[in-house]
Order: sequence, then C-alpha cells, then structure tokens
Amino acid sequence: MENCLLSFITNIFCSLLFLKLLILKSCSSTIITPSQTIISDGETLVSAEQSFELGFFSPKRSNNRYVGLWYKKTPDIIVWVANRDNPITDSNVTFIITNNGKLALLNNRTKSIIWSINTSFAATRNPSVRLLDTGNLVVIDGDKDIYSFNNNTSDDDNSDYLWQSFDYPSDTFLAGMKLGWNFETGSQRYLTSWKTDDDPSTGDYIYWLSPRGLPQLFVSMKTTTTTKMVIKYRSGPWNGVHFGGTPKAPVFPLFKSFLVSNKDELYYTFKANVKSAVTRVKVNPTGLSDRLVLYNRSTQWSVLYTVPYEPCDNYGFCGANGICRMNRDPLCECLEGFVPRSEEEWKMLNWSSGCVRKMEFDCRVDSGDGFVKLVGIKFPDFLEFWSNKSMSLAECKQTCLSNCSCTTYTNLDIGRGSGCMIWFGNLVDVRELRIKVGDKKTKEGKVSEEGIYLRLPASVLESIHASKWKRRRLKIIIIVSLITIIFCILVLVILLAFWNKKSKGRDLIQQESNEEDLELPLYDLATIQFATNNFSPEYWIGAGGFGPVYKGKLLTGQEIAVKRLSKNSGQGVKEFKNEVQLIAKLQHRNLVSLFGCYIQGDERMLIYEYMPNRSLDHLIFDNDRSKTLGWEKHFDIVMGIARGLLYLHRDSKLQIIHRDLKASNILLDNNLNPKISDFGLAKIFGDDDKREASTRRIVGTYGYMAPEYAIDGKFSVKSDVFSFGVLLLEIVSGKRNRRFNHPDHHHNLLGHAWMLWNEGKSLDLLHSGLKGSCIDSHVVRCIQVGLLCVQKFPQDRPTMSSIVYMLENEGATSPQPGQPGFFVERKSSDEEYHSKSTNGDSSYSLNSVTMTLPNGR
Repeated sequence: MENCLLSFITNIFCSLLFLKLLILKSCSSTIITPSQTIISDGETLVSAEQSFELGFFSPKRSNNRYVGLWYKKTPDIIVWVANRDNPITDSNVTFIITNNGKLALLNNRTKSIIWSINTSFAATRNPSVRLLDTGNLVVIDGDKDIYSFNNNTSDDDNSDYLWQSFDYPSDTFLAGMKLGWNFETGSQRYLTSWKTDDDPSTGDYIYWLSPRGLPQLFVSMKTTTTTKMVIKYRSGPWNGVHFGGTPKAPVFPLFKSFLVSNKDELYYTFKANVKSAVTRVKVNPTGLSDRLVLYNRSTQWSVLYTVPYEPCDNYGFCGANGICRMNRDPLCECLEGFVPRSEEEWKMLNWSSGCVRKMEFDCRVDSGDGFVKLVGIKFPDFLEFWSNKSMSLAECKQTCLSNCSCTTYTNLDIGRGSGCMIWFGNLVDVRELRIKVGDKKTKEGKVSEEGIYLRLPASVLESIHASKWKRRRLKIIIIVSLITIIFCILVLVILLAFWNKKSKGRDLIQQESNEEDLELPLYDLATIQFATNNFSPEYWIGAGGFGPVYKGKLLTGQEIAVKRLSKNSGQGVKEFKNEVQLIAKLQHRNLVSLFGCYIQGDERMLIYEYMPNRSLDHLIFDNDRSKTLGWEKHFDIVMGIARGLLYLHRDSKLQIIHRDLKASNILLDNNLNPKISDFGLAKIFGDDDKREASTRRIVGTYGYMAPEYAIDGKFSVKSDVFSFGVLLLEIVSGKRNRRFNHPDHHHNLLGHAWMLWNEGKSLDLLHSGLKGSCIDSHVVRCIQVGLLCVQKFPQDRPTMSSIVYMLENEGATSPQPGQPGFFVERKSSDEEYHSKSTNGDSSYSLNSVTMTLPNGR
C-alpha cells in the first residue's frame, strides 16, 4: 500500500514538472510573471513567430556563461547580452522578474543577484516580461490589456513598455531600434563593441549618433590615457534619405532609414523593406562596422558593406584642409587655395600634417574675397560652426564674408535648399564621394545645392579663373575646328538609331562568334525571367563588379547564375564582348563555364553555370568552415587556381591576363573545385604582341594589385602572379591582406609573412584551425612560393609553370624570396575628436578602384 502511494506521489510530481517545462517551452506566446522563472540555464524563451531566442550561452573559446539574445535561425549570432560585464561560471542560476518589475540574474546557491536592471516601477502591480519578434525584450504592466498586447503585431507601440532591451543595446543595431538621444531624460543609445570575439564585455569601440551641427554617425575608440574619444570613422551628415558619404546601397533597397529630430529626442532607426531578408548593423572588436543581411533561404549572413572600407573612409585621412580621392594617385591633395604644410611628409605619402592656405584673407570689406563651389564631396566635420535655419543662401554668403574667420558655407537644410551653415577654421575629413551627386530638385521644384562654398582670397580666385579661361578657350578652338566632323558623326548616329535593335544586338555577338566558328547560345528574355522569377529579390545572390547576379533554374532543371549588367556600370559593349568571347573559347576545369548570353539594346546578360558553394572568400575567411575542411582541401584549391591561371597564361590559344584575380572571383562547385570567374577586365595578347602593356585606366582591387600596375599602369602575366601570391598567403593564413592587423607592428599580411620567414617562424602564419591536418614542410613550401610571387619587381617573380612545378614537387629547389611589393609600415595616428583641433590618420596606403560584393553565383 505504501509503495502504491509512493508511486502515485511520484507520478503527480513528474506530471507537474513536465507541465512546468511545457509552460516554459511554450512561453513564446505567454506573458511571464514574477510567479514564474523566465529561464534557467539550459532553457530558452522564444518569440511568438520563432524569430529570436533568449537563453544562456558561452562564447566559442570561453567557459563564462551569459544571458543573451540570438536569432533562432542562426543561434551563433548574439545580438544582445544582459550581463556582458558580469560573467558567471555557475550553472545553478536563473533569470527572473521580481515583483517590482526588475529583471535579475539570480545565483540559486547564494541567493545573491549577479546582475539586474537599475530601474524600478513604483506603480506596477503585476509586471510581466515578453520577447518580441523584433528582438526586443520588454517588461510590461500586467494590469494592461494582455490579450491585445499579445495580438499587437506591429511591435512598434512601446508606450506600454516599462523597460526594454532596445534602450540598452550591445554591439548590434536591429530594425526598429533607436540610436541617438532622449533630451528629456538626457540618455543616449549607442552600440559598444565586444572586447574580443570571445569576450562580450564592453569593448573599446562605440557606434553613435552625434547631434552637433547636422546629425552624423561615428565610430570612436576609447583610450586609456585620456577621457576623449579617438574618431575612426564619420559618415557625413543626414541628407533626408541617408547619411552622406556612406557606401552605395545594394541593388535592391533591403531597408529604409529614418531620422527623427524634435525637441524631445533625436534618433536614427531603420525598417526592413522586404520580407525575404533580415539586416542588422554590428560594430566589431576591431572597430569595423558591418551592415549584414540574411536571406530567407540561407543560414549564412552576408556582408553588404563595411566601414571604414577604404583609406578615404578613415577619419581625417588627408589631414586638415586636404581632400581624399580614391581614383587619384596619390590619394590626397589639398583643397583649392591650399598647399601641403610639409612638402617632405607629403612626398613620403604621410598626409597627416594637412594643408595650409597659400594666402590669408585680407579681411577688408572691399577685399574681393570670393567662393568656389565644391560638389560631390562629403561635408567637413562640424568642429567649429554656426547655423541659422531661417537664413537664405545669399544671406549666408554675406554673413560669411563679414566674418574673417569664416572659411566655408552651405545650405543647412540640404533637402529644401534653405538655411545657413558656416564653418570656421580648418576643414577636416573631406573626401570625394563614391558617386558624385549634382544639384537635385526638391519636391517643391526648387534646386537643392548639394555642395559647399569654399572661401578664397581675390588673388587666388583670379589665378583659378584665369586657368579655367585658358582651358575653356582651348576647348572652343577644338570644337570649332572639328564642327564638321561632329556633324557627320551625329548624322551617322541618327541613321544607326533606326537600325533594327534586335538584329543589331544579335549581330554584335554572332559577328565575333563567326570569326572563330563559335556557336554561342542566345537566350531569350522570357526564359531568363522565368528562371529568376522576373529577377525577384529573393533570387538575388550577390553583385559583381558590373552588376547584380541572380540564381535561376531553367525548365530543364539546370541551375544557372545570371549576371545582369547594370546600365550605369563601368562595363560597356567592349568589356561585355571581351568576357563573352573569352569564356566561350576557354575550356578548362578550373574556369567558370558560360552557357550563353542575352543582348537587346542596353540590356546585356551572361548566363553561367551555378556555383552552390559561393566564392572562395566565404571559405577561407570563415573560421568554422575553413578548419572543418582541413589543409589537404585547401591545397587542392590552391592547385586548381594555379592550373587555371597557367592555362590562361600559357596553354590557351591566346595569352590572357585576368587583371582582377582575388578570393571573391574564385567560385567553388559542388565538390569545392575552384573556378576562376569575372573576365570583364581581362586582357588578350596575340602571338605577335608584346608581353607587357600599359594603361592609364587602373582597374582591379586594392590589396591584390601588383606595384608596377597600381603605380605605373604596367601589367603582364607577372601582375597575375602577384595576385596569385596574395591569394595563396590569404588561403594559408585565413587573413585578408588589406584588413590585416597585428598588435606588434603595422605591416600588411605580405610584410608580416616576410618578417616571419626571415625569423624562421613561417609556420606561425598558418591558420590555427589547419595545424592538425597538415605537413609542416608542405605549408612552408606554399608560404615560400607565395612570397616569391609577391616580390617587388616583376622579373623576380616566377612564371605560373614554375609555380605549379614547385608546389607539386616536394624535392623542388626554390630560390629565397626577396622583399614583397608594398612592404611599407602603415602609420596609425588616429584622429582625436576635439571641438577645435584634429590630426590626420594614414593607416592605409594604395588606392582601390573597383568594389565587388563577394557572394556566390
């Protein structure tokens, strides 16, 4: 009888325990109250639509435990941490809500509070907590209408929130979150980086919105020697749509930005524009800020853009009164009317000293000072300024002329073309925009002057105007002398315009094909639209150097990648024909296959084989994927690239120089076999051609270009060898050359590898995840070959046939490598944010020309 009673009690206890667990697991649709535990270690709280999850976690290489929020679909992406500066090691803890509405992390053994929110709510009777599908953890008043709260699908009305995690962000900026200031409470919302990738405690970098002048976004670094912040990056002011100076938006606007400014608050937020993708912003422990996106059909996040991305993005890169231009060499030049402060430093490519005026202002009323308009630039930082919302542009000009300290003026309200903004003193952090924007018409039909007016003395203006007049007069003479020829050309263009576009488009490809007896399939537009669901955003898989790339599926079941050339891309008919002819003729297992093309008027498309494993950079720069494959597979990829490049240089009918070899242009098939892609910039050499050429148009990607090409425009097969060497060292190390940083020096990856080689420590370059799967001598040989490829002078670099031989043969004798090209120690005198003085930053060197989003196709 006693045994039966004991069994009955046990069953009752187990049933109650199971019911409690069931309640906990179903809390995605339940309001949790103080009578319940939110979560214990091992349990999670999930939002109603399974978007986000709250629970305990440990970083990859840490035994510490934290309460955090992550995406249900990608649980390794932590977006918020409660106790980031209060780690725990005891698993006997619970996350609770108290009777007065406080969230707290409780140690069950000692009954002590490890972490809690520092807010209490006196008028709260029955507080409760809920995880929203926006990723916002909120505390609400239980006396409110719980039913309506549970069924509120907008998640935008936060009037009933007693507390929310969105007010206390970690390192991630989510859709609907506010970044900025609450003037009533004096509080500020900003992102703070993790200390390291394995330590979520408060790091050194913050991502914040500045209210000074016009609103701008900053990435700043904390310093141990001073309370001031060192600025790493500045976006440029809000122009009514987005922040000026930020990278170009993707082909499809995945999100829409908003800036709210009134007497109570100033904040920046964004909302998703499509349901097929999720996007977020993260500030990294290194100070880089990434805009990332996750598509519905994917489990891996892609980087839309990173800032700072290029040298001109670094705050004050060219010093005071200097302007940074990415398509110029050198990158920095002084503004009109200014000269370098130190000619010697500028000759050494150290621009941090900035520029000074050729001649100071006279400051008399009749001095004749005037202005030149600068367009297509990021506005200077607002260090010393004055503004007036009601003043016209003409009044703004006179106000500037009447003040001897005024250096520049512009419209305060860019969108409406009204108001006055005046700068005093030095102009800092000026750069040329990636896309120049001229005057635009507003909704009211008025002209919005998107530019600044730089004040110059009368003598400087006279010399500028005289120089312009000489150039203008020369143009007039040329135009008059060629007027007859131009007229004939116009007549010819008009006649050609009546030509049948469809026949012309097909003849454009077929003519080149017939010359080589080439039969290239021509796809019709309906077939391509069906395969890509009419170019749906959900089928968008990336963007190459000349336009978006879509995944598609033909009626036969064949998967394809469609490269749709953008009408305003840099690739014209010549580059298009170049890529079509090249890939159609080339037959090699390590080159991407071209199935066909489409051309009609301005619309041009290439149809490739689809590469399911995306591009090489997603493999070698992803720690988890890289170490699971092991060294042998990495070496197979190296050999595949080398053989493909050898075919281009020696074994194909014509010698071909790729000119844009990089990790994102190496695609991987089902078996991770590498295939070289993107031949739009390739150069063909015939049998009688010289084996070296030069150009004034430098094309390629920063970090992979050979010195003789980037500086003098000279290219040859040895230029591709240099790019291959960079790629080989990146594969071995798992590090990017252009973003490489080391705590003990400021060399790039090439310089770091060469230093280790000279010290006999070359194996230290190997990615830690590959060390257990390789033979040391094999790795050392690869590093040696990589260093031979990136030597400064082209004649010192080996040919691709020698490279393949050295890599394949263990006993092959290889020469000792010399100093790499671009082996320079980069300066890192970061800007110190101050209201009246700044210093430059020269942390990067060579300019880049093209930008490619590295997604699979």
